[in-house]
Amino acid sequence: MKKSTIVLIDGGFLRSMSRKANKPYVPAFIEKFAHACISADEEALRILYYDCAPFLGSARNPISGTTRDFKGSDRWLHEVAALDLFAVRRGVLKFRGFERNPKVAPGSELTDSDFIPQFEQKGVDMRIGLDIAAYSAERLAHRIILVTNDTDCVPAMKFARKAGLQTVLIQVPNCKPAPELVAHADFKRSIEWPELASAARPC
Repeated sequence: MKKSTIVLIDGGFLRSMSRKANKPYVPAFIEKFAHACISADEEALRILYYDCAPFLGSARNPISGTTRDFKGSDRWLHEVAALDLFAVRRGVLKFRGFERNPKVAPGSELTDSDFIPQFEQKGVDMRIGLDIAAYSAERLAHRIILVTNDTDCVPAMKFARKAGLQTVLIQVPNCKPAPELVAHADFKRSIEWPELASAARPC
């Protein structure tokens, strides 16, 4: 009998690691990655994807003082939500200011293009924790598969194990999981990046 399984994916983490590997971050890639996390003895009940829509707003450039507008579309999140078994949990993306690009030579005359906007996800880890607690309390699955490297998830992992669920931590290529996450996972599962026949426009 197959183990009923919930897959939880921290989108910010997955996006960062896949882009470092030059993988196209599109809904089809996310879907293929999620199913690659599931072993032959497991059956996915639901795949929960946590992410933020692009930041929409304005900020003052650090050198010229002119206004910079940030625009983006959340259409791709709707496309992810429409995938079979997927549900999207949205956090909020906060603008945290500009940071000087470390590649800029010291002593050079700075321009606005020498600064990188910094954003921070808010509410994602909390939503992951709440979902783990809810599925664990109701014993709605046998296993929880977790794709993240955020140690804020440790209390929720402990709760799941105390409730009798098994936890599986996914290890993606070229990323060493945080020791705290490994310590509170029943299994650590390494997977390779999936390949797509064709790539759409990245998210």
